[in-house]
Amino acid sequence: MSRKITVLGGGMVGSTIAVELSKQYEVTVVDLNELALGKLKRCFGISCVQADVTDKKMLEKLLADSELVIGAVPGHIGYEVIKRVIDIGKNMVDISFFPEDPFELDERAKHKKVSVAIDCGIAPGISNMILGYHAASMKVDKYECLVGGLPVIRQWPWEYRAVFSPADVIEEYVRPARYVENGHQITKDALSDPELVEFKHIGTLEAWNSDGLRTLLKTMKVPNMIEKTLRYPGTIEYLRVLRESGFFSQTEIDVKGVSVRPLDVTTKLLMPLWELKQGEEDFTIMRSKVMGTMGSEPVGYEYLIYDKLDTKTGIHSMARTTGYTCTAVTDIFMDGLVEKHGIIAPETLAGHKDIFPRIISSLEAHGIDVSVDKMY
Repeated sequence: MSRKITVLGGGMVGSTIAVELSKQYEVTVVDLNELALGKLKRCFGISCVQADVTDKKMLEKLLADSELVIGAVPGHIGYEVIKRVIDIGKNMVDISFFPEDPFELDERAKHKKVSVAIDCGIAPGISNMILGYHAASMKVDKYECLVGGLPVIRQWPWEYRAVFSPADVIEEYVRPARYVENGHQITKDALSDPELVEFKHIGTLEAWNSDGLRTLLKTMKVPNMIEKTLRYPGTIEYLRVLRESGFFSQTEIDVKGVSVRPLDVTTKLLMPLWELKQGEEDFTIMRSKVMGTMGSEPVGYEYLIYDKLDTKTGIHSMARTTGYTCTAVTDIFMDGLVEKHGIIAPETLAGHKDIFPRIISSLEAHGIDVSVDKMY
């Protein structure tokens, strides 16, 4: 009998996860978007249910015979969905980029004796695992991560395409960025401290502070940690103007007697310009550095992960790098390698010596380029 997995969210990444998992499990996808579900059912024969994933009674019914749940919903509902899945008593692997503290749900999950692996994408996700894996065998003094997903062809004015939830994209530009410097946690505005960075075969990209460390701020006692988002040079100025002018505000304003949120209008206007077209080539790039000592010897590792659109399947790079990380973690759950109950951060998962190499091998098996250089 096939083992059952339910995927909550059938967007670009959720559908990629569902298709991959359907090769060895019985998969059901739940989403409100009839169009997305129709394609999954028509092209891949995947069972689909059009429903609201925030409806607890409906969710309880849908998850009754599922062995594992995948969370691939927009960040603004991610936390509540995890809470509902925990209350139903199901193990879960999640990729949603929610602003709340996931560890607030730790005792809840332990009480229900369930395991919830959060942030199981590329960044956060693989980025955290790199640090967690090396921290188990060395004293880490510094960690940095630069990551971004971009179209190969730069097109004015934005030179950008949204490869995941539009609300989550804009959230990156407004959520205060936290990092650690000399042992102290520092908070700055998103889009702060821009710098130009060179990448072989890509050229110059611009990096700025973003709130991507997330669980690392609690789980890792590393004196210097930072994550930055990558875009084409010049993008930051557009974003700063929009943000400082109130276009990303969630506070309602009156327009000719109608209450509207500027963020909703901005999203509506930008998404046609940011939409990633079918077959449009994109790439994802991540460079992570872990530096410290092993015994008395200095040691450092640099990871470079690079991927582009799969022209055969039409799956974009961000969906591949995020989705296949999630499916690799799912396989680890299904193989019984996760015994700990509660909220499990990616870096904690990677502390198990066999798990991280297996996840990296899975990415490479999907054609994602992963290189590791020993810096010294």
